[in-house]
Amino acid sequence: METINFAWLLVILAATLHAVKAKYHLSSHTVDVPTTIKETHLHFFMHDIISGDNPSSVLVAKANSTVIKENDKIVPFGAVYVFDDPLTEGPDPNSKVIGNGRGLYASVSRGSDLTLMFNGDLEFTSGEFNGSSISVVSRDPLVLVKELAVVGGRGKFRMAKGFVWTNAVYFNVTTGDAILEFNVTIFH
Repeated sequence: METINFAWLLVILAATLHAVKAKYHLSSHTVDVPTTIKETHLHFFMHDIISGDNPSSVLVAKANSTVIKENDKIVPFGAVYVFDDPLTEGPDPNSKVIGNGRGLYASVSRGSDLTLMFNGDLEFTSGEFNGSSISVVSRDPLVLVKELAVVGGRGKFRMAKGFVWTNAVYFNVTTGDAILEFNVTIFH
């Protein structure tokens, strides 16, 4: 009886083998692309608040060997923060909100050159680019003025490339709170 059951099992397996195509598949083809590329310049501010009762950026992971004291908000090696920061028209925290920046940054430098890895999606919630966003993934040295890479986007910025010049218009070394000015050039 066991031999008959095993034989039927083999018959069923053999019959279904052809139905499953476990073969690598690759497809590519030429597509028409626009002959012109649009260049867009954006200017806004991002408010990254670590301190207080309602921070927009919080520590979610740290290395076991990293000691973070209650009042020590400077980012030590191995620390990972997630953020949900407002994007505004001006540097004043009460200026008009035009979107939000969401993502994470991690401290990736063990030396004296404090460096973060920035991975963020900057979405616009009003105006001409409402519902569109840019994706920024870049090394982020902790200096006042720096350049970050735009590596993609959504909506009107689908497949965008470009760069961001950021300027720290406000930085509190005690709390880690910052207001960053973004000057963005996007090719899409």
